[in-house]
Amino acid sequence: MDAKIEVLIPEQDVRDRIQEMADALSEKYAGENLHLIGILNGSVFFLTALAQKMSIPVEIDFMAASSYGSGTESSGRVLVTKDLDRSIEGDHILLVEDIVDTGQTLHLITEMLEERNPASMELAVLLDKPSRRKVCMDADYIGFEIPDVFVVGWGLDYDQKYRELPFVGIVTE
Repeated sequence: MDAKIEVLIPEQDVRDRIQEMADALSEKYAGENLHLIGILNGSVFFLTALAQKMSIPVEIDFMAASSYGSGTESSGRVLVTKDLDRSIEGDHILLVEDIVDTGQTLHLITEMLEERNPASMELAVLLDKPSRRKVCMDADYIGFEIPDVFVVGWGLDYDQKYRELPFVGIVTE
């Protein structure tokens, strides 16, 4: 089934905001080793664009976790299906995610990573949907705060479709 998608955040606005975030992160972590950890699959587009715009070298790794099935509502259960490839002890970590919705997935992941003794850990998200929060989860770097609508594009999907859209769009059926 094809969904109708309305533009919420145009492509250039997304790209401009990612550049601003990359500049701030590059300044903050100048002279440090920064390890970007993306949450698959949604973070890939945002993490890649962010890393490409940074003026400092970064390491990249991924975890896979999900709280969505094939629908538009969080299942409330979090399943970690891929862990990191190496230790993060003593590293400066930037956890990179496409969206903070209920906060459940990121809450579990940050607890897991904090037990691994990184030097520091911050969170960067492209989109923040605070009206849906079920657990306290505040990002250090936020691209855009959005209303309680189901969005796609920039890595966000609807039943594994529409991740490739160059804008953030609202799914209307």
